[in-house]
Amino acid sequence: MVPEETLLQAETLLAAYRAKGWRIATAESCTGGLIAAALTAIAGSSDVVDRGFVTYSNAAKTELLGVDPALIARVGAVSEDVARAMAAGALQRSKADAAVSVTGVAGPGGGSAEKPVGLVWFGLASKAGVRAECVVFPGDRSQVRAQTVAHALGMLGQA
Repeated sequence: MVPEETLLQAETLLAAYRAKGWRIATAESCTGGLIAAALTAIAGSSDVVDRGFVTYSNAAKTELLGVDPALIARVGAVSEDVARAMAAGALQRSKADAAVSVTGVAGPGGGSAEKPVGLVWFGLASKAGVRAECVVFPGDRSQVRAQTVAHALGMLGQA
């Protein structure tokens, strides 16, 4: 179930993209498709949402998005470079005008001193280029994932 405030955010985003004639792609790891689910929960979203890639494994990031396995080995899947590569790969492998990517540690386990639970890297790719940002969200797994979806929708609004 998508929270009401997220649905409103998605609806506003879809209207903005529709007005520009733009399409969206998502590349998701720690959210497992929740960003695409939030967007497609809105009736009529098919004219804006091109596709979503759920690339939970490193192999999927490589096979579906073209992320260099040597990059993942060097910096780890949860990193700025991989978030950028995921977004760029989703844009390149779709008909979208903007693509957002997420890779993070949703918890409850899997965190470290360098990459704590709640750490999420975001990538945004569009004709203007590729950028990335990092946020450490508080809360449990569900809360981290919900905050990640909202933040990703916000980033798409900045494309």
